[in-house]
Parts: sequence; C-alpha cells; structure tokens
Amino acid sequence: MNDFPMNDSIPVTRDLLRSMPLPHPGDSADKDGRGRVLVIGGSVEVPGAVLLAGTAALRAGAGKLQMATCRSVAPHLGLAVPEALVLGLHETAEGGIAPDCVDTLCERAARCTAVLIGPGMMDKLAVADLTGALIAGLDGEGGPVLVIDAEALMGLDNANEALCRRGGRTIITPHAGEMAGLSGVSREEVEADPPTAARRVADLHKVIVVLKGACTHIATPDGRIWAYDGGNVGLATSGSGDTLAGVIAGLAARGADPAQAAIWGVHLHGEAGNRLARRGPLGFLARELLAQVPEIMAELSA
Repeated sequence: MNDFPMNDSIPVTRDLLRSMPLPHPGDSADKDGRGRVLVIGGSVEVPGAVLLAGTAALRAGAGKLQMATCRSVAPHLGLAVPEALVLGLHETAEGGIAPDCVDTLCERAARCTAVLIGPGMMDKLAVADLTGALIAGLDGEGGPVLVIDAEALMGLDNANEALCRRGGRTIITPHAGEMAGLSGVSREEVEADPPTAARRVADLHKVIVVLKGACTHIATPDGRIWAYDGGNVGLATSGSGDTLAGVIAGLAARGADPAQAAIWGVHLHGEAGNRLARRGPLGFLARELLAQVPEIMAELSA
C-alpha cells in the first residue's frame, strides 16, 4: 500500500472546473448522444431514493434514464418519473431487490454509459451479494462507469479483484462511517485524517473515492486528491447523498471521465445547497437541489 503525503489537496474552485470543462454532446445530438444511465436501488421502506438519484442524473445532463427497483414499488416510481423506463425486479422477503436479478441487471448495464447502485437499498445481506455479483458481471476495463453508494458499499470486499480490473472506472461515495467500515478503522480515525483514508481505499480498490463530509475529499488510485469545503449544513438532510450520487452518475453518463464527474458533481451539489441556503440555512429539501443544477452548470460552462 502506498504512503501518501498529507495536506496537499487541490481546492475545488470555479476556476478549476472551468479548466476541466464537461463534454458537450453538440446541438444536433439526440438523447442517445447524451448517454444512458441505469439507477439500481430502492426498497419497500425507501422507494423515493431512486427517484431522487434518477432525477438528479437527468438534471446533470444524461439523455436516457432507466431505474431498476423492487417490483411492488416500480409502478408508482414509473408514474412519479414519467421520463424514465422503470424495471420491476423480484424482491426479498425483507423488501429489497433479490440478488438473483443480477443477470438481468448486468444485461441492462452493459448497454448503459453509467450505472449507479445503492440509493435506498436496505436488505444488507442481499445488497452485498447483489453488488458483488454486479461488479463481477461488469469486470474489465470496458463497460459503463459504475457509481456505488450507501448500503451497496458493503459489497466491495466481495469483488475487489474485479474492481481493480475495471481500471479506475468505479466511483464510490461513502460518508465517514461507511469509510470506516471499508478501511477497517474507527470513524474517529477517518475524521482525523480524511485525505489519507480516501487515498488508501482508492489505492486498495482502484476506485475514485468521494469521501463526504463538511469538507469532501475526492481521491484517485494514483494518489491525486481534491477537496471541496464550500457547502453548508443545510446539505446534511435526508436524501442529499442520493442526489449527489445521481448527479455524479449523470455526468459520467454524458461522457465525463470518472474523476471529472466526481469533482464536478461535488461542486454542483454544494453550490445548489448554497443557493437554497440564501432563503435560510436549514429546512430546504434534497429534492429542491435538483432544479438548481442546470443553471449552475450553464454558468460554469459559459
């Protein structure tokens, strides 16, 4: 494992983003030219997380959205997001997506530019099995960018070799508690030195790490790291992480490389929160972040 120096994070600023502009599909591009994203997640208990993440992907510029969730909630999700194709999957007794759906999901994922798994998934054992099998099914350097969030993060150890073979085309979005579980250390140790924790996991699994917090750190397997501390406490609200993961997946779907998608996504999410906080620092909803994203992207791309 590499030993990395501390305190050398690159600040995520507007100038930095303008130096790494997002790919633009061109005025004549159709929706296929803007990329296809598949969001896998939800449960009987938390069906709305997929809605937030999928809508966020569209707001970030993806052209086509597919959402895969539990069969019992799929019709309701389809009505709530008429822009999406919604796939209803066999569910476990606990109300989560059954791991035996992995072949169907891999077939769908292979036709997508980006795949997000994790938002709203609650059945711990089933989620870990499904995530490990999905990673194995998307083995190799080709295929979609994979974004792993929330409960699905616990499936990484099931498929580390396959993750490493993906060549950095996987993005994970843990908070400090989830990072502690991935690192085998305490939450306090992660919070004491987030850059080192992020870099070690990025190196171990060959993934892009978005370690969320008051200051969010983005680390790559080669040791590069960026830091964004421009958000506000209002972003610490239910569903906020789902919107961030969805924005990152949407940017990857439209052609941003994984590190670029992570850096831009973190900034867009934080700046959306800042704009809503002008009305008051607390009380805005995660769903309200989404409408802010296109305008912020346009301003940064001008």
